[in-house]
Amino acid sequence: MLRRKARRVQEDDHRDPLDAAQERRVRAVLALGGVPQADLLDGVQQVRLRLLERAANGQEAPRDVSAWAAVVASNLAMDWHRAKKRQERIGERLASLRQLEHPSGEDTSLLSLAVAQGLDELPDAQRQVLVLRFYADLPVRGIAEELGIPEGTVKSRLHTAVRALRARLHEDEVV
Repeated sequence: MLRRKARRVQEDDHRDPLDAAQERRVRAVLALGGVPQADLLDGVQQVRLRLLERAANGQEAPRDVSAWAAVVASNLAMDWHRAKKRQERIGERLASLRQLEHPSGEDTSLLSLAVAQGLDELPDAQRQVLVLRFYADLPVRGIAEELGIPEGTVKSRLHTAVRALRARLHEDEVV
C-alpha cells in the first residue's frame, strides 16, 4: 500500500502540467499574439515552467489551468513584443552611431577597422553592451535599464566582450 502511494506521488511529480488541449490553446494564444512560429515552443515551455514553479512554491494549481495558461501565454506574447521593440530601438541607435562615426566615407585606420571587425564577431548581447558603454557613453545602470537586465549581467557581458575584443586585436597583431 505504501509503495503504491509513493509510486503515485512520484508519477504525479513527473506528469506534464499541461495536457495536449491546453498546449494547443497556449500555442494558439501565442500565435494570435504575434509570436513567430519558431518561438512558440519556448512560449509553451515558459507556461509549463510557471505552472511547475507554482507547485514548487506550494501554491495550489489554478482552478482552470487552461484559462490561467491562456492568460500567461497572452502576457508572454506582450513581453515578446516589448523585447522586440527594445531590440529595434537599440539597433536604430547603433546604426545612427555608426553613421556618425563615418559621416563622409573617410579612410578608416587599421585599428578602427580591426575593432569594427572584432565587434561584428561578438555575440549580439556582448556587442550591445560594449557599444552602449563605449560608443554611446551610457553608464552601466543606464545600459541595464535600456536592455531590461540586471547591472551585474551588464558588467559580466562588458568584461567578457572587452576580453574577447582585446584577444582578437592581439591575435591580428593590431595592438
